[in-house]
Amino acid sequence: MTHGTTTPGSESQPYDVVIVGGGLSGCLTAYRLSMRGQLKILLLEAGPKLGGNHTWSFHETDVSADVRDWLAPFVAHRWSGHDVRFPAYHRTLQGSYWSVTSDRLRAVMAATTGLDVRLDAAVDEVSVGSIRLADGHVLPAKAVLDARGDRGAGTIIRRYQKFLGQEVELASPHGLTRPILMDASVDQADGYRFIYVLPFTDTQLLIEDTYYADGPDRDADLLRGRIAEYASAQGWSIARLIREEAGTLPIALGGRPPAFEDDQPPSIGLRAGLFHPTTGYSLPDAASLADHLASLDALDADAARQAIADWTAGRWRRRGFYRLLNRMMFLAGHSQDRWRVMARFYRLPEPLIARFYADRLTFADRARLLIGKPPVPIRGALSVVSERSLTS
Repeated sequence: MTHGTTTPGSESQPYDVVIVGGGLSGCLTAYRLSMRGQLKILLLEAGPKLGGNHTWSFHETDVSADVRDWLAPFVAHRWSGHDVRFPAYHRTLQGSYWSVTSDRLRAVMAATTGLDVRLDAAVDEVSVGSIRLADGHVLPAKAVLDARGDRGAGTIIRRYQKFLGQEVELASPHGLTRPILMDASVDQADGYRFIYVLPFTDTQLLIEDTYYADGPDRDADLLRGRIAEYASAQGWSIARLIREEAGTLPIALGGRPPAFEDDQPPSIGLRAGLFHPTTGYSLPDAASLADHLASLDALDADAARQAIADWTAGRWRRRGFYRLLNRMMFLAGHSQDRWRVMARFYRLPEPLIARFYADRLTFADRARLLIGKPPVPIRGALSVVSERSLTS
């Protein structure tokens, strides 16, 4: 891999693929395409480093075995189970849980051959067959992919999973052997609140204060204080702060996926609306689409556009049930009762829970999720069955 000081492709020697945006989706796609060989690939990142400051996690079964094989170098941490906690019960699930960190992402990309990378490469204009950089340099390409992150307000009607996390070093071992995906035994606020904990070493933890909320705004000082309170309640003494990360994940209620304009290249990642509608997880979609693109016989502009459009539209159609569940959680009841929806969900059989995360629900699964005493008012649930009921 070469970096920003190298000379980009000239107009007489266009790149086969230029990917704009060096976040998760851009990096995974560039890496997977580089495995094909014989492709001249350029990855452009406007910032000083790839991958930002993030932790991306997923369940082992969220992606296929083939994808897991090539994704394995990116995985910094793996656990053989995970816990959830609610006011009335605690539960341990056996499914394996994996995490990718920005540091590991950068390390893998730095060791990747057959790939050019330009950092601090601000882009002025993106079109189907070329990129114009802020310095005026024009880079022709047979195919351009736009991976510049979530568009924010747009065609998807959304709510938010927002969080602030701190990776900390403790004064003594914490005693955890697996992640706590949701500790909703904490005081509820701003919608559905839970604490998310990843044990990286015997004394290092990532602790995130997380909310399923109606708005994206975060009070960073308030969330830092709540993390400190949670750590103290667990008997953990924080010796030092290693790093801090914050984010807002989209939760889809309805709308439509972002359209591809005729004069614009196709989008990938969050920019294309590719994320699990209920969890906001984006890594499984990013890795799976990268794998799909690498399988194409040809990867010119038309082939890439058609493949991505079909792939995106297919996932949007089949995920309508998730958007229905989201409308029930956010619109059918009171915000302070949202935790009850998740508490009921985590009492279901573990294989169903795994299929929910992996976007492989069966007809019987869908019936099971809806049958029984609902955790939201029936009248409210009926009022949001159709996506046509949405206005914002």
